[in-house]
Amino acid sequence: MKNDNSAFEILKQQHEALLARKNEKEPFGNGIYDRYRYPVVTAQHVPLHWRYDLNPATNPYMMERIGVNAAFNAGAIKWEGKYVLVVRVEGADRKSFFAVAESPNGVDNFRFWDEPVTLPETDDPDTNVYDMRLTRHEDGWIYGLFCSERKDPAAPAGDLSSAVAAAGIVRTKDLKTWERLPDLRSASQQRNVVLHPEFVNGKYALYTRPQDGFIDTGRGGGIGWALVDDMTHAEVKQETIINFRQYHTIKELKNGEGPHPIKTSKGWLHLAHGVRGCAAGLRYVLYLYLTDLEHPERLIAEPAGYFLAPQGEERVGDVSNVVFSNGWIADDDGTVYIYYASSDTRMHVAVSSVDRLLDYCLNTPADGYRSACSVAAIKQLIEQNRPFL
Repeated sequence: MKNDNSAFEILKQQHEALLARKNEKEPFGNGIYDRYRYPVVTAQHVPLHWRYDLNPATNPYMMERIGVNAAFNAGAIKWEGKYVLVVRVEGADRKSFFAVAESPNGVDNFRFWDEPVTLPETDDPDTNVYDMRLTRHEDGWIYGLFCSERKDPAAPAGDLSSAVAAAGIVRTKDLKTWERLPDLRSASQQRNVVLHPEFVNGKYALYTRPQDGFIDTGRGGGIGWALVDDMTHAEVKQETIINFRQYHTIKELKNGEGPHPIKTSKGWLHLAHGVRGCAAGLRYVLYLYLTDLEHPERLIAEPAGYFLAPQGEERVGDVSNVVFSNGWIADDDGTVYIYYASSDTRMHVAVSSVDRLLDYCLNTPADGYRSACSVAAIKQLIEQNRPFL
């Protein structure tokens, strides 16, 4: 197709139709949340002027010059009345970067801002950055914590896959200008760190995930809790595991905090991911747990099993059989927008409420860790239901 006005107009019309498409609730819910039919952000949502050279003289065949592979794993925040995602955009070159997309209603019409985020580098530049968690902290800043990946300097010659992960830290007041702070200092690799939105005992509180290596958790026991004095020179000196990995569960291999927890009247509501191995590879699902309002590191309740798992087309993508979330938004009316990615490819939304999520956490049986316990829980429910059959 030659690059002329008609070719570009067709592209613009197709792009606008995608951006303006109205989303629809899926007809069969589970009472806990409502899934929506269409992904809210995909690679095709990325602006045309990021991908195409629009000058007919330099791009006579209207070729896509800079390819985009995926748009996923977005942090989320309510900002100036809009539902805002800081999306991980991955180019065809495998490099990820951050870009801001906003919606007027939280379920459709997500549109990227004019340019991607310019992320300052440290003295040791990142090779790749991804999966930003956003926290509006009571100190007045909005913090973004993300994974900073670099080649392992200790890798043997010829090993081009070994990497080292650290938690990168930025802060902003307007989501446009970002101040880069030093990476989190920790004795272990940290790919999955989340900032609690309030001070705890006068300190900043972090949810961590200590790992022996870039991929392998090793001796890391689960989701950690650490207090730090200063986010401008953040250092983990002591970690306590507050949500453990467990044998033969959805979080056997790994688990990690998603977005920062939501404060409710009954405790802090947490969304996390769990990973187990299976014949098809690693399976990522989401789960919820609840911690004490005054002591956020103390577990109150955790339902058995997963809260949300990949289904249908969500199971297909760059890394199949995966759902992952690092962003949700709780509105003042109690509505909760849960933004999750499927198969490292695209972003979706599920909508619930604080009341529903608390009911789910507090009234769903916990894991008994044995088949016999699962049967006992079902039989107890059957007995409770007999008067209503």
